[in-house]
Amino acid sequence: MRAGKCILEHELLTVQQNWQPQSRGSATNLCLFSIQSLMSIRAWGALSFVTTIDKSYNCCRFFTHLKVQGCPSSKSIGFSSKQIDYKDLLVTMASQGLHGAATSDRSAKSPLSIDVDGEIVPVDGAPGLSETDVRKAVASSPFQGWLKNTKGSFGILSKQQSGQSLCSLRRILIQSVDMFGNRVGFVKFKAEVVDRETGAKLPGIVFARGGAVGILMLLECDGEKYAILTEQARVPVGRTLLELPAGMLDDDAGDFVGTAAREVEEETGIHINSSDLIDLTSLLKESTGRKMHPSPGGCDEDITLLLYRGTVKQEVVESLEGQRTGLVDHGELIKVRVVPYPELWRATSDAKALAAIALYEMSKKEGILPPPPNAPELSDL
Repeated sequence: MRAGKCILEHELLTVQQNWQPQSRGSATNLCLFSIQSLMSIRAWGALSFVTTIDKSYNCCRFFTHLKVQGCPSSKSIGFSSKQIDYKDLLVTMASQGLHGAATSDRSAKSPLSIDVDGEIVPVDGAPGLSETDVRKAVASSPFQGWLKNTKGSFGILSKQQSGQSLCSLRRILIQSVDMFGNRVGFVKFKAEVVDRETGAKLPGIVFARGGAVGILMLLECDGEKYAILTEQARVPVGRTLLELPAGMLDDDAGDFVGTAAREVEEETGIHINSSDLIDLTSLLKESTGRKMHPSPGGCDEDITLLLYRGTVKQEVVESLEGQRTGLVDHGELIKVRVVPYPELWRATSDAKALAAIALYEMSKKEGILPPPPNAPELSDL
């Protein structure tokens, strides 16, 4: 009973209680599950069943002729009532001795869990992911960073004055893990998060990639101001884009400024000192987290936007245009582009660039933009 309850309470997410009569062998009833639920059950590998997919109703229909894998007697479940609550299915499973095989299958998977302020949250892997993959995903910087954000200031799982969080995390399903050499680069997972006040589930598909930096690099020459951009082919959007020099944080240290200086040199060939950078996102209110979130509906990425200002001679500007840079072994095929700053806001669709322009211009307007730390001279580039 307990094993069956565990399987169904975690996996039958949207069981409908309308059972329609249908004749097929010994099965006399037809039930509806969402495709998501059906795939979730299949992921456990605990049940086998006869299924048909009805795309017009966006659901999967299968007869209540369910067999537990590994059950010697191949017992099946049948119902005669048209109105069956899923708890009755639990009782039936237990009464027909089907829980034994489910127990052995479940324990073999050695499910993981995480502790969120005293609440134990199960963590499972999608079909094809090994337990090692799931453990790496949970221990990775992207996942741990996401979890830290949920429990930090203004986090959806942080305790409020009432003593409870705004939301409750019920379950995590790791869907894919992308490795960058020996470390986890990206993690895609589904978080089952419920609003405590309304009981409604929140959209919870997450592409976790962690923090990054972007640099608005402005060079002055003979009274004119230029922005340095990179041109790269971006497969996800299917085209080339003009972007700010940018890069991901490689570790947990959170060295945004050091990463920015390194990325500028890798992507533009210009060596700059970390002390010459100004953090534009630090000018935001504390409630924002002082980061820029380019796609918060599906991705956890938070970006620190930095400003660099220097002076150069005309020949330097001309030599930078069209220069090929980037780390080829990392798949970086980059061209440097020099754009007059007044044209920048119309020359790029890069969210980093557009956000940096807004922060730069508004902070100047309000008189809170710090002066250049050293006003470096780059004429010897």
